Amino acid sequence: MKVFVTGGTGFIGGEVVRQLRERGDEVVCLVRNPVKGKAVATLGCELAQGDLSDTKAIRAGMEGCDAVVHAAAMYEVGIPESQRPAMREANVGGTEHVLRAALEAGIAKVVYVSTVGAFGNTHHKVVDESHEHPGKGFTSYYEETKLEAHRIAKRAIAEQDLPGVIVQPGGVYGPGDASAIAAIFDQFLSGKMPLLPFPELGICLSHVEDIAAGILLALDKGRVGEAYVLSGPVTTMRDAIETVAGITGRKAPKHALPTPVMKALTPIGPLVGKMMGQSPNLRELISSADGVTFWASHEKASRELGYAPRGLEEGLRQMLEAEGKLSDSVAA
Repeated sequence: MKVFVTGGTGFIGGEVVRQLRERGDEVVCLVRNPVKGKAVATLGCELAQGDLSDTKAIRAGMEGCDAVVHAAAMYEVGIPESQRPAMREANVGGTEHVLRAALEAGIAKVVYVSTVGAFGNTHHKVVDESHEHPGKGFTSYYEETKLEAHRIAKRAIAEQDLPGVIVQPGGVYGPGDASAIAAIFDQFLSGKMPLLPFPELGICLSHVEDIAAGILLALDKGRVGEAYVLSGPVTTMRDAIETVAGITGRKAPKHALPTPVMKALTPIGPLVGKMMGQSPNLRELISSADGVTFWASHEKASRELGYAPRGLEEGLRQMLEAEGKLSDSVAA
């Protein structure tokens, strides 16, 4: 199989590319510049130079391909308003460009990588693929743009006969992660977390290898027109930190960082964000994490595709070992 991949230089997309090449598939990666694409080129991927706004490069890169995996997106919560146009162009415009090109190229199978975040705040319920976002009360601009892109994909499948499958990963972690979740883990491990921020933030954490494997399962077995949640165990930020603490033999913070204190610090958000290893828009960080849950079940993907995410303790231990963050005695 020959697969055109967007986002192949990213965290999830990079693992998708590695697994595709590992099983012998040909891969064409859309990359903004050859330097950024060195890692995937080393894996034996063909490079298509261009970005998500370059419709000619996207269409040319798909020539002769059997399938498309659109995994590229701008993911960040807490961005300043000045960055919103770029996020919208990447997440919404990019999805329109890739799916339109796939239709024009007559691609046989398209996997669009959405997110559990497209469901919005699940209000302490564990939802499934039938859940619909109310279309208001967005916790972040990322959520808003990914919902719009999700709906674009659904319309292309329903109204334009795009042979598409939608996958919705939950929170992701793994070696080399540079996300906000990884920053929180690093802050704890470096001893710079006297108080725990957003302890009741509800997430479903999945190892990046499991999410990528789920994307390949959707490519191979996913039914056209269907969506599949690729989540991990339902947890909270407190539970995740306590799990890391148990693995490393450290003590988790007993007390939470009060939200009113964080709200009072919003005027100096960029400074606070830098100290916490987070983005500068503190107001949006609070709205996306304070008592919010992004919980969704992977039961359908497990039943229909054979998706089998590892347990949280197992996955976090493997990540910490891979990153050299466990002492020999703890690792043993």
